[in-house]
Amino acid sequence: MTNYFDDIVKNIAQAVTYDSSQAQPEEGMPFGRGAAKCLDFFLSLAEFMGFETHNYDNYAGEVVWGSGKDFAVLAHIDVVPAGSGWTHDPFGGEIDEQNGRIWGRGTMDDKGPAMLALYAMHALKEEGFKPRRTIKLILGCNEETGWGCIEHYNKVAKMPEEGISPDADFPVIYAEKGILHVRFAFDAADVNFSGLKGGNRANMVCDYCEVTCSADAQRVPGLTREGGKVISRGRSAHGSTPEKGVNAIVPMLDYLGLGDMKEALFGQYMGLKGLEDETGPLTFSPNLIEQADGKIYVTCDIRYPATFKREQITGILDGCGTPYEIIHDQLPLFNDKNSTLIQTLLGVYNEVTGGDAQPIAIGGGTYARALKYGAAFGPEEDGEESTIHQANEYITFEKIEKCFKIYKLALERLCG
Repeated sequence: MTNYFDDIVKNIAQAVTYDSSQAQPEEGMPFGRGAAKCLDFFLSLAEFMGFETHNYDNYAGEVVWGSGKDFAVLAHIDVVPAGSGWTHDPFGGEIDEQNGRIWGRGTMDDKGPAMLALYAMHALKEEGFKPRRTIKLILGCNEETGWGCIEHYNKVAKMPEEGISPDADFPVIYAEKGILHVRFAFDAADVNFSGLKGGNRANMVCDYCEVTCSADAQRVPGLTREGGKVISRGRSAHGSTPEKGVNAIVPMLDYLGLGDMKEALFGQYMGLKGLEDETGPLTFSPNLIEQADGKIYVTCDIRYPATFKREQITGILDGCGTPYEIIHDQLPLFNDKNSTLIQTLLGVYNEVTGGDAQPIAIGGGTYARALKYGAAFGPEEDGEESTIHQANEYITFEKIEKCFKIYKLALERLCG
């Protein structure tokens, strides 16, 4: 690690400086200039290391090494928007030597892990390791907002059947909940307010909400009146873990007297509250709100237990009495805990850390679902502060060193 640490830190910081959140398409740049520039940076670095690379029309890129049956490392270089509340430049790539961390959007999700996977390949190559499988580090540019990158990759290249995605949690993830982003339409023809809107992305807890209204904003704690608008501020978090954030929509619904809507969304989950299996309870996070055409539209991030079928969820929603449309849908992932892939990854993690962890299930959706046999593998660990999709995202130097060892050993064990 000593030989690569400084370069890894420098290049993670450089990757952060590209604002690769989805932007307006430009010619040859389907997800905007920032994502295309960041992908070029990664692929140029890989070429400098001596790897074969492919750029699939700036939808996704690929770093290829070895021969034999394909093995995927699926990562992404796009990010969610910065959002509010930062005390560090979200795209500054600030290296904080004193506290041993790099600050910026994407450090943990997912530019940092993508860079660590690339350097794990590089280190093995420099050591003379000869992989018995073709390792394909696939870098998507649209993971956070629709997976158009994976759709395009499947059209122009061949997706491996097996692999990992360094884009979630350790020790290893055997199951991922199903994901639905559902847009509900509540009637609001006769209301005394206008311009209600809030949220950044369907998979980010809403941290800002505003409305134009003449009523007293002070009657609901935490609201402020600014420039003729009433403002509610919260704290963002990943949509799969809404309990880690503070949703700005809640006090706004209180302020507007929309108690029934609040109970339906935040109390009863539109009839879905209480659904649970071994992979955990269903989570329900109303993250986008917009007033238009006599309606209030609320987009909710739903993560349902992995042994449930989508039709079970939609069947309940059909009976809730509120019109809705599905705008995003990913089926659950469920692996055998005792499979070779899961047990090998688990063994690697426990060997490096000296622990005795067991496979886990998550609510997050990773690229592992794009594979026939896929597992998400790091970088977060239980008990540490999570800043993914939040302000002041960072990766520590300690995390960099640990993940480098883990990913290097995992590739060696699975592809040697």
